[in-house]
Amino acid sequence: MASNDNTARRPKGLGKRAWLTTQFVRRILRTLAWSNIVRVTVLGRERVPKTGPVIIASNHISMLDAVFLWGALRRRAIAIAMAELWSWPVVGWLVRRLGQIPVVRRDNESGGAALSQAEQILRHGGVLIIYPEGRLVAPGESEPYKPGVAKLALATGIPIIPVGTTGTDRVLPMRRHRGDGPAFDRRQPVTIHFGAPIDPAEFDDPDKLLDHLRDRIEDLRG
Repeated sequence: MASNDNTARRPKGLGKRAWLTTQFVRRILRTLAWSNIVRVTVLGRERVPKTGPVIIASNHISMLDAVFLWGALRRRAIAIAMAELWSWPVVGWLVRRLGQIPVVRRDNESGGAALSQAEQILRHGGVLIIYPEGRLVAPGESEPYKPGVAKLALATGIPIIPVGTTGTDRVLPMRRHRGDGPAFDRRQPVTIHFGAPIDPAEFDDPDKLLDHLRDRIEDLRG
């Protein structure tokens, strides 16, 4: 397990302002959950440690994934997210306030900078959310896992908690797969399933770790 790096400045996402914003937004999300606007089931949340650094890795099937996963956690969490969000009204303000990490897709320099910021989050004891596929994946499609999550885990010794997310792609389908159906279907149930931690010390190769992570996430999706 990596120790805290006290010589580096504490990341914005782990500051007091981000925590207050997290509390405020999660209160709104819980109110929505209690009102059953969307039926959400969270399984295995107790597998996320109450303290200390951890990597949360999930499949990515809808723009709503981060909302439900982030809302299911009981700790503040910083996600690596597509840089386009930073230019969106309201959302852009929120991701800045929360100290989320932008990455420009298919840009190696941006990807390297994002991983550097992510490592600082972990070395300060934070929770990092990452989507190894790196983009939305439609039903029937597949996308190779990007190596960043394995590199982070192997470099820091920090465990990965796999998460299987299901149903969000039916609540908010991708436009090209929507057909004549509704843009938002609140009747569809969502499940967020946290799995047992994966210890990177058990792997000597990033590809083997990625293969194992993918298998675990697929199992959690049912």
